[in-house]
Amino acid sequence: LEAKSLSSARSSKKQAAKEKRTLGLYTVNAIYGDTITMPCPLEVPDGLMFGKWKYEMPNGSPVFIAFRSSTKKNVQYDDVPDYKDRLSLSENYTLSIKNARISDEKRFVCMLVTEDDVSEEPTIVRVFKQPSQPEILHQANLLETEKLQMLGECVSRDSYPEGNVTWYKNGRVLHPVDDVVVINLQKIVDRTTGLFTMTSSLQYMPTKEDLNAKFSCIVTYFGPSGQKTMQSEPVVFDVHYPTEKVTIQVLPQSSTIKEGDNITLKCSGNGNPPPQEFLFYIPGETEGIRSSDTYVMTDVRRNATGEYKCSLTDKSMMDSTTITVHYLDLQLTPSGEVTKQIGEALPVSCTISSSRNATVFWIKDNTRMQTSPSFSSLQYQDAGNYVCETTLQEVEGLRKRQTLKLIVEGKPQIKMTKKTNTNKMSKTIICHVEGFPKPAVQWTVTGSGSIVNKTEETKYVNGKFSSKIVIAPEENVTLTCIAENELERTVTSMNVSAINIPEYDEPEDRDDNSEKVNDQAKLIVGIVVGLLLVALIAGVVYWLYVKKSKTASKHVDKDLGNIEENKKLEENNHKSET
Repeated sequence: LEAKSLSSARSSKKQAAKEKRTLGLYTVNAIYGDTITMPCPLEVPDGLMFGKWKYEMPNGSPVFIAFRSSTKKNVQYDDVPDYKDRLSLSENYTLSIKNARISDEKRFVCMLVTEDDVSEEPTIVRVFKQPSQPEILHQANLLETEKLQMLGECVSRDSYPEGNVTWYKNGRVLHPVDDVVVINLQKIVDRTTGLFTMTSSLQYMPTKEDLNAKFSCIVTYFGPSGQKTMQSEPVVFDVHYPTEKVTIQVLPQSSTIKEGDNITLKCSGNGNPPPQEFLFYIPGETEGIRSSDTYVMTDVRRNATGEYKCSLTDKSMMDSTTITVHYLDLQLTPSGEVTKQIGEALPVSCTISSSRNATVFWIKDNTRMQTSPSFSSLQYQDAGNYVCETTLQEVEGLRKRQTLKLIVEGKPQIKMTKKTNTNKMSKTIICHVEGFPKPAVQWTVTGSGSIVNKTEETKYVNGKFSSKIVIAPEENVTLTCIAENELERTVTSMNVSAINIPEYDEPEDRDDNSEKVNDQAKLIVGIVVGLLLVALIAGVVYWLYVKKSKTASKHVDKDLGNIEENKKLEENNHKSET
């Protein structure tokens, strides 16, 4: 029973070790060309004498390849041609193999030997090689519909283990379909390296929807971390198919065409390759005009409106379109440069003719007007540059405009005003001038006085400006303002009192006559005030004289008692009062 129990335990232990190996617990994955590193799966026991590595042949026979003594510390490598100069055994009995090959896929065993026991543990080595990027070779020059033909071959080289190839169209898998999609896969192994080359050919029957379709292939292979894929560059094939429909287009593509535009008619067929010649039918032409796929019309007019057609040269297929040429006419009366006299009337009209409703607006001196201009009595401010402009809002770029340059002329008109300056030392005389062309202004002074400042002019606006001088007259003077333009010469004068004579300032908008009357009135008021002052002084003197006379009379009467003297005094007083 004890022997049976011991045998059963050993059997269970072997079975557990076998399961571990089956589960790949001691498997080393290596990349082709890299170094294979295999740690010894055994724990180093006490009393170790030496360690060895071997691998197993397919028939199970061992081949020893490396030995290391634990006592003498020396390493020996067996004379195995496949591993010459490729092995390295470390002190912890880790075996390294340089330049991994497909032939290194073996079962390697680590052996640790003591005086009493020999321990072994296997390691499975697996080698992987990523294939080259797949590429599509022997591509067809073109594909024709309704015809099964070779599209190309997808080739991926130097893979291990062998991979698989899948074809795609526009990112979707192509599955075999009888007489439509035919796929053949070949796998060839290189006897020297053990690497695989996969070649997959694709025969395909295209439709016109395959024009510009992207064909590619993907190689699926295995690496140390599992399954991976690699994709080829996509390939586009020229697919030929017959024309089934003709289409006519107007270029540039616009819903609105206006007079002066250039129009290109383009006729196309949906076949591939597309037809190169067509017949174009133009309004007013009885026969079609043979041309390439385009027909150009330059500087079209409104009479080009109508139906246009094109067809294949055999007239088997045809298409048509309607073209409307929009137009816009504008007539401004009067236009150009017009010269009128101030106060005259000027009728202005802007007439529009168009293919659709047009919007009309006026601009004066670059400013948009709210209403149309109307001139019943021209003023200087009416002069300027007028523009009548119209547009068709639905038709981009269709805009017309005409201009009127209005000149309003008038002979010079003058108004003069004056005011005393705040310093009471001078007076400012202003000559308000109106007229066009702009009058030239001159001043003359008659009398004694000095001009404090030079003549100054304001800005000329709407036919009006003013010129002023500052003067300090020592006596009454006369100032004359002379305004002259191409039409007439106008002269106006103003009397100005001396600076020491007070006078009232006149509003600047008074006319010249009123200013002269005001000067005279001020002079009369001054004289009257002077006379009143003289009379007041005389009255005061008389009062003092009367008072003195009464006092003298009392004194004489008291001292002399002379009645005759009193009478004479009273007579004198009476005469003075008279």
